[in-house]
Amino acid sequence: MRTIPMLFAAAALLAARARQLGVPFDGAPGPLNAITDVAGLEVGHSTLISGDGQQAVRTGVTAIWPRGKRSGAPVFGGWFSLNGNGEMTGTTWLEESGLLDGPVMITNTHSVGTVRDSYIKWRVARARKAGIDLSDEWSLPVVAETWDGFLNDINGFHVREGDAVAALEAAEGGPVAEGNVGGGTGMVCYGFKGGIGTSSRKAGAYTVGVLVQCNCGRRAQLRIAGVPVGQEITGNEPYALNFPHVGDDVGSIIIVVATDAPLLPHQMKRLARRASLGLARTGSISGNGSGDIFIAFSTANPDAGRTSGLATLTMLPNDEMNKLFEATAQATEEAIVNAMVGAETMTGFEGHTVVALPHDRLQEVLKKYNRLAP
Repeated sequence: MRTIPMLFAAAALLAARARQLGVPFDGAPGPLNAITDVAGLEVGHSTLISGDGQQAVRTGVTAIWPRGKRSGAPVFGGWFSLNGNGEMTGTTWLEESGLLDGPVMITNTHSVGTVRDSYIKWRVARARKAGIDLSDEWSLPVVAETWDGFLNDINGFHVREGDAVAALEAAEGGPVAEGNVGGGTGMVCYGFKGGIGTSSRKAGAYTVGVLVQCNCGRRAQLRIAGVPVGQEITGNEPYALNFPHVGDDVGSIIIVVATDAPLLPHQMKRLARRASLGLARTGSISGNGSGDIFIAFSTANPDAGRTSGLATLTMLPNDEMNKLFEATAQATEEAIVNAMVGAETMTGFEGHTVVALPHDRLQEVLKKYNRLAP
């Protein structure tokens, strides 16, 4: 098996992004136009690609560290399920405590348990090496999933402990690889090859960054910059054989929203909800079979996880959150499109092929509707 632990993937970083193709988006992105524009945040991928036919492995793990892998300080967070046909572990304690302690990890549906347990083992081993006693500690990590069984031998359980650790340890700041990488390796988005996508927005004095693992939607639903791209670019649609609900929205999407704005847990939940609006802009109706689950966190308030005494906190007033709401919707929309633009055609399990969104045809369609940016 070929396992690639990575933050940077040369092909992915050299590939065009949606803005470079002339897709017009609202709002001003940060310098990287990525979730890592939120200072201190790190992303790592572990990508597994090997074999073909019934032994095709097309999967992986993505890890997002709010304060970087060298910091164990919790952050305030909140989560929201737009449609719950999916999994995100650790959310009951996140809801109760308002704290996210550790990374957010994303993989395929049948590897959630492996990734969850692997993170705990990694954390314990690291603490022991540093001489830290965790005998009275416990961990409820956040691990989310989308289903990659069309391209990946998902019942082969190919994600191992080492793959989760590789994603954790590969995490760095800077540009984030998109498309067929990490947990997004085998994903399908609106009938095109999907996967990992990211974007960011400036919101006044603050930054909002978004990362998605996009595996949702059907071709006819897809809208880019308000244009019915999925109805204009037809043919070569996946799920045409042996899938009884070909026309239904049975995929999923995980959306991670990060900000440096000083927000408390109830405000983070409000921000997580706004990811729904960015998803809707791309055409999704969040169908019955789609697991659309979102998490948001703030890297402000370094005392968020204080366990004794009085914590000194700052909070942006609710009346001043509109710019953050707008930034979240805008960055989510662009991250989803970036996931498709950054992906490449892939053939996997049982010879199934999912074609990439053709860049030239996308530009032609945008031009037809007078939406192609100069």
